[in-house]
Amino acid sequence: MILDGTLPESIAAAARALRSGALLGLPTETVYGLAANASSDAAVAQIFAAKGRPSDHPLIVHVADASGIAHFARDVPAFAQALVEAFWPGPLTLILPRRAGVATAATGGQDSVGLRCPAHPVARSVLHACAAPGDSTALGGPPVWGLAAPSANRFGRVSPTTAAHVAGEFGPDLLVLDGGPCAVGIESTIVDCTRGRPVLLRPGAITRAQITAVCGQEALSKDELPEQTPRASGTLEAHYAPSAKVRLMDAQGLQTALDLLGTEAPHLAVYARTALRCAAPQVRLQRMPGDASAAAQELFATLRALDATGVALIWIETPPATPEWEGVRDRVQRAAAA
Repeated sequence: MILDGTLPESIAAAARALRSGALLGLPTETVYGLAANASSDAAVAQIFAAKGRPSDHPLIVHVADASGIAHFARDVPAFAQALVEAFWPGPLTLILPRRAGVATAATGGQDSVGLRCPAHPVARSVLHACAAPGDSTALGGPPVWGLAAPSANRFGRVSPTTAAHVAGEFGPDLLVLDGGPCAVGIESTIVDCTRGRPVLLRPGAITRAQITAVCGQEALSKDELPEQTPRASGTLEAHYAPSAKVRLMDAQGLQTALDLLGTEAPHLAVYARTALRCAAPQVRLQRMPGDASAAAQELFATLRALDATGVALIWIETPPATPEWEGVRDRVQRAAAA
C-alpha cells in the first residue's frame, strides 16, 4: 500500500507500523529504504528475509539527528564529529565503534555501526515520530531510536528511487510512503571512522575532496588500509545490477561496436553521454546527462526503465575518471560486474 508521505496521518501510520515491528518503504534523498526498528533483531530479520540478503551483511542505521549517535556508538573521533557538523542531515554514512548490546543484528554482529541522518523531510518526520515519547499504545509500541534501512529492492538488484519501484519489488502488502523521486539518486557516501583517519568505503554525492577538506586529512581508499576493513552496505564487487547484462565501454568503442553490428545488432540499449549513431531500429539509444549530479539522480530509474523494455544487453559509456563522477562510476562498475 502506497501512502502520501506528506500527510500527517501517513507519518503516524508509518510510525505505528515501525514501532510494532513491521517493515516500511521509506523515501530518503538517496534511494528508498526498506526500514525496520534497528534495535529489534526480529524486525531486522524481516529485512534480510524480504531482500534475500545475507544476515552478516550490515545495514545502515538512520537516526533523527546527531543526538541519536550516542544511542548506537561508543566513540566519535573529532574528524567524524566534524563530518557530522558539515554534512548531516545528508547523504553521508559514518562507520563508528558500536556500543555493546545495541543493533547487533543490524550490524551483522560487527563491533562497528553505520549511522546516517537523512535529509529527506518524510524520512525525518518518520524518524522523529518513531522516537517520540508518550502514549506507546497509540503509536504501536515503545520509542524507536533508529531505523535500519537498506535499499528497498531484492539483494544485489537496482536500487529504487520512487515509491512505485518499491511496490513493484515487494507487492501491495508492504506499507510504502511516497516522498517523490529521490533527489540524489545513488546511495550515501560511506566513511569508515574506526581507524584513526577517514577511509572512503563507498563513494557518493559527498566527494572525497569534500571529506578531506572537512577532516583536515586525506580521505584514504579502503585498499590503502585493507586490514580489518569493516563490512559495509553496497561494497560488494557485484551490485546494483539489472536483469540485462551491463557492459562498460568508452564512446569510441561504443560507436565502433554499433557500426560493426549495423542493422544486425541485437535488441540492446545504449546509455551514453556522447551522441552516437546506429542504423538498427531495435537498438535504443538513451542520452546520459553530462552533469554528474544529474546522471546520478536518474541512473537507477534509467536502468530499471531500460531493463523493462526486455533488452538482453545494456551498454554504458564509462563515466569520466574525475572526482565528481566517482559515485556514478562506482555504481555502473558494480552493475557490470554482476
